[in-house]
Amino acid sequence: MPTRRKGTMTAEHKEALAAGRASGRAVRVYLEALEANKPRRGRRRSPETIERKLAEIDARIGTADPLQRLHLVQERRDLEEHLAVQDSESELPTHEAEFVKVAAEYGERKGIAYATWREAGVPSDVLTRSGITRGRLA
Repeated sequence: MPTRRKGTMTAEHKEALAAGRASGRAVRVYLEALEANKPRRGRRRSPETIERKLAEIDARIGTADPLQRLHLVQERRDLEEHLAVQDSESELPTHEAEFVKVAAEYGERKGIAYATWREAGVPSDVLTRSGITRGRLA
């Protein structure tokens, strides 16, 4: 049985792997940001309104009975989470710009069709800026 020689990767191969990881990360981060920032039903709350409500909860929590305290703690968690999502909305343009740079190459390499990107929630104008059209895979 012949012994297998342990090969070393070329610098080009290492660079290609690193580029693939970076483009995959950019696509994943953008898709996660889209998911986190999906439009929700109802009126949007401003950060000031949320902060005011959080202060109100903090003032009431000390005098609340155990059941009320439970509900106030949950409401505080929900509001803090909502505030964090609003903060992430400001990062969406950055993630989108990174996505636009790599999406066509990534989609071509992975065989992702225009319709698949759309079904995943990517807006058509973003795909157009990425160079992904209906007529080609990516």
